[in-house]
Amino acid sequence: MRVVLDTNVFISGVFFTGPPYEILDAWRADRLELILSPEILDEYGRVGRELAAEFPDVDLVPWIELLAVHGKTLEAPPLPEPVCSDPDDDEFLACAIAGRVEVIVSGDKALLRASGHHGIAVLRPREFIDSYLRSS
Repeated sequence: MRVVLDTNVFISGVFFTGPPYEILDAWRADRLELILSPEILDEYGRVGRELAAEFPDVDLVPWIELLAVHGKTLEAPPLPEPVCSDPDDDEFLACAIAGRVEVIVSGDKALLRASGHHGIAVLRPREFIDSYLRSS
């Protein structure tokens, strides 16, 4: 299964246990494929730098490098018009559309409200695990 992870899920999965960690663990075990765009990787990096400034012991660089090598990165043209109430979230929908992804995993309210756009489900991490990982 191909999925797009919102930044909040990626960051939570790196630093905490729980559903986001389980999703990254499933990716490492080749149970799913992470689809990314250069814009999403840039956002992960930007958030990683912000966290590193606030928490010097935090280093997302190895994770981002791992994603760059083992995730599927593709060009995602911008959406023709805004969909999410937060325009920054449209890059996740654009990536999902370009990558023919059925699910975006996110806890972001603006993305959750966009669920169903182009047939793409936006699910919270626990919903994704219960619906897709536990059943496979």
